[in-house]
Amino acid sequence: MKAEVTWIGDLKFVGKADKKQEIIFGAGDSTIVSPMEMVLMAAGGCSSVDVVDGLKSAGQKVVSVNAKLTTERRETAPRIFTQVNIHFEVSGDELDPEVVAKVAADSLEKYCSVCLMLGKGVEMTHSWEIV
Repeated sequence: MKAEVTWIGDLKFVGKADKKQEIIFGAGDSTIVSPMEMVLMAAGGCSSVDVVDGLKSAGQKVVSVNAKLTTERRETAPRIFTQVNIHFEVSGDELDPEVVAKVAADSLEKYCSVCLMLGKGVEMTHSWEIV
């Protein structure tokens, strides 16, 4: 895997990975995503892939998954995350709550590469609800 980040002025950058879609990010501009927000979205995206895949593999009729992430950060620099919670809102036809609970937990504990990397220094928790 490769990625490239290019400075485009002020505190703005454009990133791309293996010639995929470009992402503009940076700091000091509320209209663009910050690097820490990108980390959060990566954790939410990675774990959501696991949840959808796990539910489908278990024969569940999942219709939607929405991951809402909340964090706590250190007050002093570097302002790393100290806690991240991923709350999964899952909807579908006759979803089994036990399967949803297991798939969500397995993502953070076994499968999601981003969450597992963060978990080395960040308390990672999850919650879920069928909506």
